[in-house]
Amino acid sequence: MIWHRLSAKMLAVHPVQEVIRLLPVLIGVLFIGRNGQGQIWSLVGVGIAVLGGVLRWFTTTYQITPTHIRVRRGLLSRREMSVPRDRVRTVDLTARPLQRILGLSSVVIGTGRSDHHDRGLTLDALATPQAARLRQELLRRAPAPEEESAGSELARLVPAWIRFGPFTLSGIATIGVVVGSLANIVNETHLNPDEFGLLNSLIAHLTSAPVAVAVLEITVFAAVTVAVLSSIAYVLAYWHFRLVRKDGTLHVTRGLLTTRSTTIETRRLRGAEISEPLLLRGVGGARCAAITTGLRGRGEHGSAVLLPPAPVAEARRVAGEVLGGTAPTTAELVRHGHRARLRRYTRAFLFAAAVTGILLLLWWLAGWSAWPWQAALALFPLGALLAEDRYRNLGHALLGRKLVFRQGSLLRRRYMLSSDGVIGWVFHRSFFQRRAGLVSVTATTAAGRQHYTSADIPVAEAVRLADEAVPGMLEPFLVRRP
Repeated sequence: MIWHRLSAKMLAVHPVQEVIRLLPVLIGVLFIGRNGQGQIWSLVGVGIAVLGGVLRWFTTTYQITPTHIRVRRGLLSRREMSVPRDRVRTVDLTARPLQRILGLSSVVIGTGRSDHHDRGLTLDALATPQAARLRQELLRRAPAPEEESAGSELARLVPAWIRFGPFTLSGIATIGVVVGSLANIVNETHLNPDEFGLLNSLIAHLTSAPVAVAVLEITVFAAVTVAVLSSIAYVLAYWHFRLVRKDGTLHVTRGLLTTRSTTIETRRLRGAEISEPLLLRGVGGARCAAITTGLRGRGEHGSAVLLPPAPVAEARRVAGEVLGGTAPTTAELVRHGHRARLRRYTRAFLFAAAVTGILLLLWWLAGWSAWPWQAALALFPLGALLAEDRYRNLGHALLGRKLVFRQGSLLRRRYMLSSDGVIGWVFHRSFFQRRAGLVSVTATTAAGRQHYTSADIPVAEAVRLADEAVPGMLEPFLVRRP
């Protein structure tokens, strides 16, 4: 079989990628050098980066056989990776801005392994039409007659959904990256922050203002910055989002500058998840993700996404389309009883009492100010509100062949799992759960997170639920009463 090279256009991409990766070091060398030597060494560094990018293209080849996909990399240290074609679970296409300009796409071939070392086999990159043909070839299967269609669109991004961006708080990560990069550049270049007049003026203003005013200004600035960056991140990640069902697959495309295309086979789908972080829930938003084999560990922000942050009614509709019915997304769930509620109140009040007690001792013994322990008293009513919300969000149901678990407050999640995908049960009881007659039930599966738990269910109800969801699985462990 013939060994192929990546697209020759990557000779214009790999060197640029290497230079960008070494950019902080190059900037540091440029400023640190003396008598003009910094510029010389920076140019040398750029040359090395370009040479590394060119060698990366020359030393990378791949081969597609009827049974395997193989990739060879390296010059001095030669490495060959091989993936059996019958182990291929996903083929994702990604195109960064420069790749899009040149008509290229990176191909990531996933095997669905459950360990965290599996990052797939990457071909970076092929001509976009060639990458699309390769994906179709690797995921080829004969569609059932009822599946043959031109494809139906299940969801498309509505620009008004951008209003949910600020409530995802993804801008916090962006701020961390920017601050870290700036600190690294300042450290590498030995810049003196005192030389920046704007920064000095800002610090002087904050130090001269009353503490309450300074805290308020910093809080408002941080909130606005996070909101703006979160909205920008939302647009970059989900612009042009489409979810299409065609020939037994769910096809997801999204991205503004960097485009991503993912195919999820419906025969590997085991359910769906609706997640509602507290801030997003407060404005009526939710996310929807697939529970499917072959995408474990990619989470709601990765390839398993079925819908970006959107109105909760839209998330339920999309989940219903994927599951074949909306009942699991809207049905009332079975509550876990007053003992489950008591456990949540007990933990909330114990935490509040511990914090207040420690601050009270520090005031009494160490002469601390009284306001910290007095402010800590607010933890009791706040804890009660959180405990009640956590209890109200706790529930389960078995609707036909769909097992539904819901839990969480700061992050409420509703798991809708096909009972046909359950391969085992785990019953866990702590000392306090045993005294309360409760048990946590975990359904194990080969899909998604691989384990989905419903906490603090009464023992008899937990056994009945598991037995009815997967008849016969618990039979060897049950004692039937006459």
